[in-house]
Amino acid sequence: MSGETGVNTVPQALTPAPAAAGAIREDCATISAEHLVKNYGQGDSVVRALRDVSFSIARGEFVAVMGASGSGKSTLMNILGCLDRPTEGRYVLEGRNISSESRKSLARLRLATLGFVFQSFQLLPRLTTQENVELPLHYAKGVSGRERRERASAVLEQVELGAKAKRRPTELSGGQQQRVAIARALVNRPKILLADEPTGNLDTRTGLEILSLLQKLNREGLTIVLVTHEMDVAACAGRRLLLRDGHLTGDLRHTPVDARQQLLALPKEDEAPVLVPPASSGSPLPCEVAPASVPAGSGLSTPDPQVLK
Repeated sequence: MSGETGVNTVPQALTPAPAAAGAIREDCATISAEHLVKNYGQGDSVVRALRDVSFSIARGEFVAVMGASGSGKSTLMNILGCLDRPTEGRYVLEGRNISSESRKSLARLRLATLGFVFQSFQLLPRLTTQENVELPLHYAKGVSGRERRERASAVLEQVELGAKAKRRPTELSGGQQQRVAIARALVNRPKILLADEPTGNLDTRTGLEILSLLQKLNREGLTIVLVTHEMDVAACAGRRLLLRDGHLTGDLRHTPVDARQQLLALPKEDEAPVLVPPASSGSPLPCEVAPASVPAGSGLSTPDPQVLK
């Protein structure tokens, strides 16, 4: 989510998650990762993308995976989404060890268990909103055309886009396109939603609208794992997994920021910043710049206003 919110998004009551990786009982965990290692290449050119990563996620949690570029976030998300397998370690999804599953079996597991949301929406421009949402159901066995349409219509209503069913992606705003992508992820009724930088291409207000929708879905029982490098986005989750150079360096729980309240605290869209007119017509600046306040005893001096002109 680009831009600054202008409001406090620092999570409160930050506490470590249970110290042991197995602190969440496996029969309560929807995701269990044990000593995950992922290497690319061989010999001297090997890249160690994940290094001994362990954690569990319980049903109904909202977890943000944080880290800088190259920290291993995307690699971890690919493994959690059954799009890749770890080099070493054990990943259990809904009680099934993915290392022992065939490719066809993993495809069925993804379809039945996981919903995916991407930063770039990944909508087909020639299809309508309704048709984009219906797409995953074409791969589900035993779903009739009538049921596809009904389920797609229901999730579009859920994300407040029922009136846009006949529109194409190019006729929608960025936020509306991401809502369509979320509806498409929900149409198969997944147990887990994996969201990769879902607000990365959105402005502050639209990003908060998407985060508010994700929090609403989480309150309704959906497990959400969200990848982000932005602190204000991660603050809307109840737990943060911190990655650095392939290592899990932190597992923290906190009271999540309410995205809806953050949204209401933003200035109204039609409120423009007020510029102070120049003090003199000879100033080349569009507005007058106030000299910075300098703490006493700092050894610095307040800049001469004439220098600013």
